Amino acid sequence: MRAMALHAPAPAAAAPLRAIDRPDPHPGRGELLLEVRACAICRTDLQIVEGDLPARRLPIVPGHQVVGRVLEVGEDADGWSVADRAGVTWLAWADGTCGYCRSDRENLCPNARFTGWDVDGGYATSLIVAADFAHRIPDELTDVAAAPLLCGGVIGYRALRLAGLASGMELGLYGFGASAALAIQVAVHRGARVHVATRSAAERERATALGASSVGGYGEPPPRPLDAAVTFAPVGSVVVDALTALGPGGTAVINAIHLDEIPAFDYSLLWEERVMRSVANVTRRDAEEFLALASEIPIRAAFRTYRLEDANAALADLAAGRVMAPVAVLQP
Repeated sequence: MRAMALHAPAPAAAAPLRAIDRPDPHPGRGELLLEVRACAICRTDLQIVEGDLPARRLPIVPGHQVVGRVLEVGEDADGWSVADRAGVTWLAWADGTCGYCRSDRENLCPNARFTGWDVDGGYATSLIVAADFAHRIPDELTDVAAAPLLCGGVIGYRALRLAGLASGMELGLYGFGASAALAIQVAVHRGARVHVATRSAAERERATALGASSVGGYGEPPPRPLDAAVTFAPVGSVVVDALTALGPGGTAVINAIHLDEIPAFDYSLLWEERVMRSVANVTRRDAEEFLALASEIPIRAAFRTYRLEDANAALADLAAGRVMAPVAVLQP
């Protein structure tokens, strides 16, 4: 197998991934061997590669939005057959026994392992995945179209769940990158009225085209108080902007792995039972529900394709703002 591996974190512009060749892997008990057909690049990949998210294992093959076809089925990997299509997300494994796993919160499992961080990911021609954590890809989605949905799409869907998405609600999306562009399609489909806040005029136009009922800047109040808001921008001041826009009992969901310091704010922004909470990782339920919705709506993701050996160039383009995550990395 061929892969692009990280041996030491460095700026993306320095091309830190190295092309390597390894013996073809074989699945163990409860595992599948996938032929990787597409892997989308996530900003979390960039954070791991550049060292903003400390490496848990080196060398490591990044990539956690993977679509592949089953080449081999390990013993006890029930329900899977050779040639099935399978998707891989950030959550690679959870123990299934802790209190979090037993209460539908496996995303918080203290022993969880994550694709492209704890175990090798999809910047490769093949990949081993735990069969219980692989996801069936709807026939309506091509390999390349499905890959960008498997992180930004799923985590955005989880954020909407935590926000209490419901028909007729007033929902704010703060920041309008790739994940928000997928989330708005779910929210509009579910009947929410969506306000999008972003600094970018181009993103405001895109939000309007995707069904936003109103758009504006971060500090501008929406036309009506919000029932809930999801912040996608990794900027603490945006969280305060979202809280300011909430009506009584509203919820602000912070969808970011890293966040700079949240500025001090007056208690009145939390008064009247407003809620501020974060979203961390995803569960298998999130992925299954979102993929079903993605084929039903259908959800469309923007992407640009690169060859596997050009993964460094794709990461550098993402870091420099020349492209927006997710970016599909195709195998030759």
